[in-house]
Amino acid sequence: MKMTFRWYGKTDPVSLEYISQIPGMTGVVTAIYDIPVGEVWPLDKITELKEEVNVKNLEMKVIESVPVHEDIKMGLPSREKYIENYKENIRNLAKAGVEVICYNFMPVFDWTRSNLDYKLPDGSTALVYYRDEIEKMDPRKGELSLPGWDASYQKEELNAILDKYKEISEEDLWNNLKYFLEQIIPVAEEVKVKMAIHPDDPPWPIFGLPRIITNEENIDRFLKLYDSEYNGLTLCTGSLGVARDNDMPGMIRRFGKKIHFAHLRNIKIIDDRSFQESAHMSKYGSLDFVEILKAYKETGFTGYARPDHGRMIWGETGRPGYGLYDRALGAVYILGIWETLEKGC
Repeated sequence: MKMTFRWYGKTDPVSLEYISQIPGMTGVVTAIYDIPVGEVWPLDKITELKEEVNVKNLEMKVIESVPVHEDIKMGLPSREKYIENYKENIRNLAKAGVEVICYNFMPVFDWTRSNLDYKLPDGSTALVYYRDEIEKMDPRKGELSLPGWDASYQKEELNAILDKYKEISEEDLWNNLKYFLEQIIPVAEEVKVKMAIHPDDPPWPIFGLPRIITNEENIDRFLKLYDSEYNGLTLCTGSLGVARDNDMPGMIRRFGKKIHFAHLRNIKIIDDRSFQESAHMSKYGSLDFVEILKAYKETGFTGYARPDHGRMIWGETGRPGYGLYDRALGAVYILGIWETLEKGC
């Protein structure tokens, strides 16, 4: 297991210097953030970013993410242009030594929470998702914005996209994903870059939009859309694990070599479709991290992982879910379990 850390570039309050000081940290997971979705990332910008990372003795082997344009997800005729641009991004990232690209196929919105700074009993703050609060939200009003969402849409543009999605069923989304894979995976095979789809977060429909990468059955269907070692998964325990029916150790054992990137995050299930993000240690959440890491060990996992999301602790301020301290603690906790498993203790 190669431990990495999500880094949002020069504007990230967490510096590369601090990340490099975390024991066991091999690299960062990052992206180009100032290029509009669907456009080509210039090779010189990718190279510049890589050099900035390498100077701090860190690697840049995983990109998270190269966003998929909504026209591709909706299957519009204009998707052809955006797919060609996506192919070029895969080629350019390969030239810079990138081995894994994480992406998602969630319509319009990325990960969704109802509160970004919910105060826990110990005084730390965490991301939470409460079903009753989400059901009261209306993204059409333009008042709802969360980290990870595409903030480039104006209110009118967003409403137009949401209207188009009214005509798109889950089966349509599956068909559009299949078409996308048939176009990009041959390029990924050619340049030896592993594509790793991230599950939907949370793994159920929101705001009337379809979601399909949600459970074991659907992940199996996804992998069969294009059978290739370069068509794989970002397995996120915090995304899939909020649904009680999702057996995380079982899914890890089943999909094994198709997992190219591991997101390791604990959550505490509060009620049906309501949860809080928690410290990584098993006792604070609903997931058993020893069993999860045992499953990875049994499958012979040697890929990239990162501690996903963290509470804000010790008075830290910054990007919600992406502070330094709690994620660093999570990384060391995970590596401690991993070392124990490797030594057969």
